[in-house]
Amino acid sequence: MNTKLRLIIMNFLEFAVWGAYLTCMGNYLGVAGLGSEISWFYAIQGIVSIFMPTLMGIVADKYIQPQKLLGLCHLVAGAAMMCCWWMGQEAGFGNELPNKGAFIAMYTVSVAFFMPTIALGNTTAFSILKTNGYDTVKDFPPIRVLGTVGFIATMWFVNCAVWQDGSFSFTLADNDHKFQYTHMQFFVSAVLSLVLFLYCFTLPECKLVKSDKKASLAESLGLSAFRLFKRKKMALFFIFSALLGMCLQVTNGYAGPFITSFKGDAAFADTFAANNATLLTSISQISEALCILLIPFFLKRYGIKVVMLMSMFAWVFRFGFFGVGNPAMPGVLLFILSCIVYGVAFDFFNVSGGIFVDQECDTSIKASAQGLFMMMTNGIGATVGTLSAGAIVNSFCQWENGYLMGNWQTCWFIFAAFALVVAVLFALVFKPEKK
Repeated sequence: MNTKLRLIIMNFLEFAVWGAYLTCMGNYLGVAGLGSEISWFYAIQGIVSIFMPTLMGIVADKYIQPQKLLGLCHLVAGAAMMCCWWMGQEAGFGNELPNKGAFIAMYTVSVAFFMPTIALGNTTAFSILKTNGYDTVKDFPPIRVLGTVGFIATMWFVNCAVWQDGSFSFTLADNDHKFQYTHMQFFVSAVLSLVLFLYCFTLPECKLVKSDKKASLAESLGLSAFRLFKRKKMALFFIFSALLGMCLQVTNGYAGPFITSFKGDAAFADTFAANNATLLTSISQISEALCILLIPFFLKRYGIKVVMLMSMFAWVFRFGFFGVGNPAMPGVLLFILSCIVYGVAFDFFNVSGGIFVDQECDTSIKASAQGLFMMMTNGIGATVGTLSAGAIVNSFCQWENGYLMGNWQTCWFIFAAFALVVAVLFALVFKPEKK
């Protein structure tokens, strides 16, 4: 099989696993009696990302080939996610979970082993591409696009899949959304994760780089990547990565409950957008897929600073359009614009950042450096950002009859103001050398 095709399949499955629950989990948590804890479910992803990607990066650099470790992580993540599905199945459709603590524990185990796979997937792809003589800047983005396609595919599946009384059907709208966003999303994620576990062991080898030099304690533990902080450019890059990372999970956690909340308002209850929040927000991932293809041009022509600035200002518009829009015409057009700019907001930071780190680091620490980037963005940044966003939303909104109602506009404007401040500071402070 063609090398690129094999990596495309890997990326498709990698992000299909995540897309099954990431953007629609919030609505299920509201039905399951965990609505007030939405921010913590997304913060858990950030908390485990503080240390798990770095630890797995160390193992991938020194002990286990990254493609094999990628598979093993998906085995554990898929098994734990299957347990989440089983607990939801035992509770029944539309019912609160009787053992919320066990559900949270299994979810935590699953994401603890899933989050490192994003960096491991990058490391695997970069290694295989280089071994086969490809240019990572030119050839990786088209491969990564299919990861976004996988994410969209499972988003659409979960949005349209209705499970009720032992039956299964597809619909573009369901007035009783407790049967639309159910625990079955975790089953879909678990099955795909286990499939990817098996597939990873068919990928080409990513040989470990061994050195004859006597390693220091820091090198033995794989902590050399932290020396990147000694370089001003890299230190500032990682700091602003964490600040921008505070935006990453806000709309993943709250866009769904926000748009669905309009069903609690008689004026918007029958609109297509309010009844198909996940389908609407999937425009974000479609935009993401298209924007990935623009990265080689913008990164080579303008450099990392301009590309990251474009991402930061895109976050301002992402939040701002949500603040002024609504599910009816013409307000829904602002929701669509918010989804379109998401492609720039996410890709021009996450994907370009991964390429930038790969270019700036020595071969012996590439996996560790990717783990460090993941720690700063999806770890520290996303944790602080998600918990802060949760505190803001809980201050202005409350659950009423299964919908999260309240002053959403103020929440979105606060998030937009934060992104604007970060963008201005980055423009003033970050000054990489010009090549």
